[in-house]
Amino acid sequence: MFPYDLVMERLDGTKEELSAYRGKVLLVVNVASRCGLTPQYEGLVELYHARRDDGFVVLGFPCNQFLGQEPGTAEEIETFCRTTYGVDFPMFAKIEVNGEGRHRLYASLCEVPDGDGVAGDVQWNFEKFLVSRDGERIERFRPTVEPQDPMLVGAIDALL
Repeated sequence: MFPYDLVMERLDGTKEELSAYRGKVLLVVNVASRCGLTPQYEGLVELYHARRDDGFVVLGFPCNQFLGQEPGTAEEIETFCRTTYGVDFPMFAKIEVNGEGRHRLYASLCEVPDGDGVAGDVQWNFEKFLVSRDGERIERFRPTVEPQDPMLVGAIDALL
């Protein structure tokens, strides 16, 4: 079950309850600005724009745990994402997705197995978790699954 009870900090420092997204199909992604997979932002923006009117939202969670590929401040991250990729989906403050400091959001998400039945730690930046409108169904897509991959797009559309 998705933890809608959490209050998260946005990049601008404001607090937001995840319950605001109840009833939406969510794609939760740990992101980074200096990663070989960073161009996936473009596909995430395209997905968001194409489906947001149908109740789809991408939630971005910067993480600096993978070779320090998200070293910037919240303001630097926001500026980079907006100016380089036109990111306008919700972006949150940096969090830890693995280890002892793993945020409770990711503690819940990491229990979900991928298509091969493997749960546990996030492998790298841009791992994706797809959450149904009621938060009951969560699917996991590893970092190399591009936002436009037919498998991911099909799973999103099936929930919409």
